[in-house]
Amino acid sequence: MEVVASAPGKVLISGGYLILERPNAGLVLSTNARFYAIVKPLYEEIKPESWAWSWTDVKVSSPQLSREATYKLSLEKSTLHCTTSRNSVNPFVEHAVQYAVAAARRNFVEKGKKDVLEKVLVQGLDITILGSNDFYSFRSQIEAHGLPLTRKTLATFPSFFSITFNTEGWNGTVSRSCKPEVAKTGLGSSAAMTTSVVAALLHYFGVVKLPSSSISLTEQVSAELNIDMVHIIAQSAHCLAQGKIGSGFDVSAAVLVVNVMFDSHLQFFLLLRSVTRSVLKGSYSSWLEPVLRARANESNSNLEWTLESSLSSSLD
Repeated sequence: MEVVASAPGKVLISGGYLILERPNAGLVLSTNARFYAIVKPLYEEIKPESWAWSWTDVKVSSPQLSREATYKLSLEKSTLHCTTSRNSVNPFVEHAVQYAVAAARRNFVEKGKKDVLEKVLVQGLDITILGSNDFYSFRSQIEAHGLPLTRKTLATFPSFFSITFNTEGWNGTVSRSCKPEVAKTGLGSSAAMTTSVVAALLHYFGVVKLPSSSISLTEQVSAELNIDMVHIIAQSAHCLAQGKIGSGFDVSAAVLVVNVMFDSHLQFFLLLRSVTRSVLKGSYSSWLEPVLRARANESNSNLEWTLESSLSSSLD
């Protein structure tokens, strides 16, 4: 069985750290740039002696970064121990895996089905992570090939293109004191990645059942508990990996948002302006009024509204 879950990035319109204090409000939109987490068994067959194991294997691959990390996962404590170089690990992924496994264990133990989870875990976990090109800057590659810095040039790049690292100092010289870093665009890659890994694992374990496509408002309400679990675990893992507690808006945007789809850009920005005013005034319910009015206008064939989870998954 293979599970693929995705979560979007974000763009902060207003808010920032001010929203940590009431009654300040913020507005964040999700993007069409998404992170994808693919989870499948590391081993196809379960060895007879595996039931006596206290550890299982976990492999995390990031093809875009040409990185692969392997771990031993404690079946008792749900902790990870890296068996490869620490240079290839990602703290956001590590905490996402540990928290998702711990939550799954708690869930199955409470139901008296601990052996069901262990049967899945002893097969190992093979996790592959991919991010949309929009999360990263490809300026170095473009300039190295003498190409123009335009959207048209970026569009020629294949999906999930290989990522370069920042190795230059502020004056253009190679920095030996700093670890090379991925050049990012600020769309919330760590939050989207953490959320996609948590969602994929919980769906893979059977703890939650995520929507496979856009769903209606009624179906959204029935799935609320599943989404809440993903949200809580992703927020916790992200905070621990970050080493601080922020507003959490980036993870929230990766889990659940309101999506607005228009054929007309003018209509979109007019309605967005109305929504923004309501949110900034603290009217957390009144901003839905223009949505309902637009929905009721059946003659407007260019408008479609869906309240949906940002998360999506597929199951093979």
